[in-house]
Amino acid sequence: MSKPVIHSLPSSAGDAARLAALLGTAMHAVDVHRFPDGELRVTVGPVTPTTIVYASLDQPNDKLLSLLFAAEALRRGGATRLVLLAPYLCYMRQDTAFHAGEAISQKVIGRMIGETFDRVITVDAHLHRTRNIEDVFPKIEAEDLSAMPAIADFLGAHGLAAGTIVVGPDAESEPWVRDLARRLSADFAVARKVRHGDRSVEMSFADPSVFRGRPAVLVDDIVSSGGTVLACAKALRAAGAISVDAVISHALFPPDMTGTFMKGGLASVRSTHSVPHPTNAIVLDAMFAEALRKEFTA
Repeated sequence: MSKPVIHSLPSSAGDAARLAALLGTAMHAVDVHRFPDGELRVTVGPVTPTTIVYASLDQPNDKLLSLLFAAEALRRGGATRLVLLAPYLCYMRQDTAFHAGEAISQKVIGRMIGETFDRVITVDAHLHRTRNIEDVFPKIEAEDLSAMPAIADFLGAHGLAAGTIVVGPDAESEPWVRDLARRLSADFAVARKVRHGDRSVEMSFADPSVFRGRPAVLVDDIVSSGGTVLACAKALRAAGAISVDAVISHALFPPDMTGTFMKGGLASVRSTHSVPHPTNAIVLDAMFAEALRKEFTA
């Protein structure tokens, strides 16, 4: 039986190549050509019966079309099992209609991907009222991996200052912040967040005194506008934290915002390789290789 190969959308090619080397298999970059009118032509490489498609779905609209076109070509070329490895999975936050007439994007994307692939693997999916990733993809295999083990390994390897407190920006963050703190044998706290708009956020803590004279590591799953991170850093500094570092699963903010974060009181901003970004520091390769192992032993 031929070994599964990895096909990658162009923006994920570097990360996909590193994973392919770890798995001892080939990686082919999907060629995406844009015509003058904006239409896309997608060309894939050699196909195996089980084929893995690596596609981080930040800036998703063109990528989703490219993904569908690539899947069509791979199926027609002989792939009988398609596995989507999407370290960042787009359009998960809109899981209900908050106002009359709104589309529920999670349902649309879930149905589209579920009808195209046989298995989906993602990381820290931005689910709110949806209980788990299986509810998004009820008819196929689906796994939502946690980046916390890789983040804990990274922070542990780079030396965690004595007394560091792990901080989550809101109640939704408590499960992963608690997990990370446990792995690091550190204390943790969770902020209370009131959002007034995309870039207007107010933060508070039940007991601000716990931060006085201590380093803080702020952990968030997604940073896009940056308002939450800046507000939390400000609140931590005001509470007496001697330093604030941010660690992010998915860095969706513009690269030039890093300077704004530094001016806003952060000592560093580091992210996982789930989305290609200048702040990438934490590789997820071992986690992905373990998740994909059964595709190579089936």
